[in-house]
Amino acid sequence: MAQSDQQPIHSLFDRNSTGEEVISEFDLNGKAAIVTGGYSGIGLETSKALAAKGAKVLVPVRSKQKAEENLKELKGDVQTVLLDLSDLNSISGFADHVLSNFDRLDFLINNAGIMACPETRVGPGWEAQFGVNHMGHFALTKKLMPLLKKHSGTRVISLTSTGHKLSDIRWDDIQFESEDYDKWQAYGQSKTANALFANALSRRLKESGGLSFSVHPGGIFTPLQRHLPKEEMVMLGWINEDGSPSELAKQGFKTPEQGCSTTLWAATSELLEGMPGVYCEDCNIAAPADNSNPMGRYFGVDPHGCDDESAEKLWEVSEKLLKEI
Repeated sequence: MAQSDQQPIHSLFDRNSTGEEVISEFDLNGKAAIVTGGYSGIGLETSKALAAKGAKVLVPVRSKQKAEENLKELKGDVQTVLLDLSDLNSISGFADHVLSNFDRLDFLINNAGIMACPETRVGPGWEAQFGVNHMGHFALTKKLMPLLKKHSGTRVISLTSTGHKLSDIRWDDIQFESEDYDKWQAYGQSKTANALFANALSRRLKESGGLSFSVHPGGIFTPLQRHLPKEEMVMLGWINEDGSPSELAKQGFKTPEQGCSTTLWAATSELLEGMPGVYCEDCNIAAPADNSNPMGRYFGVDPHGCDDESAEKLWEVSEKLLKEI
């Protein structure tokens, strides 16, 4: 899905649309969905919207107590099963549960993630943001492939971010073993990986009639910012000194209800048939980034985030990382 495929289309929705509005005309009874991170932030809104339209929603959780508290008001069939995306044994156990108890999987929403955290190692020593945001979802999706390929029409949505602009894949030092750790570069790399993963996965689902897309949800205040001190968010222009949203945030940030809309649009829109692997934002296919525009860093997809060759290279690297364990 080269950058030439990244051309906006005539969508019925925009950046202000809510997830509920996007799927208001759909009947999802009989459909099944997994939403990682589905009990917090935009993931919670995604779970809520899908369940309200009749889908059976499975939410992987690290904390049963927190999840049950957050999900208790949701209407519909919402279940939880323990999963830690930083632990490959946990991923395997979760996937085995799904394969044994589900006869179909229509939507896999790879929504969970961490951002700009202190240097941490997970699994066999992977840098945590790459390990959780990409490798955890890569391993989970691989394990669920028999179910994803069972029925035509399956869609896999991977949450990326305009943060992909911060870094291409650091091919020579993905795990920050040779150079000093930079939390934002690590985050950027993981978001590029999410976009490239969706690109490569689309080719692996083609024969069975499945589709895969990456989605930038927009700027939203959610628990994703939990590792950022107030001073840094002030410096970034997101909040004022008193902790209130800045003018930039008021103008550019979305509500969680709006933040889940592009995920749900990519999961359901017929307009995306024949558009496998594209990077989406604001309920549309994103345009190629215009980095000559000062606002270009907030919108569009950079060439390294939608390069077929890089996507295949990352898939091979990820396969090798799993086999090395």
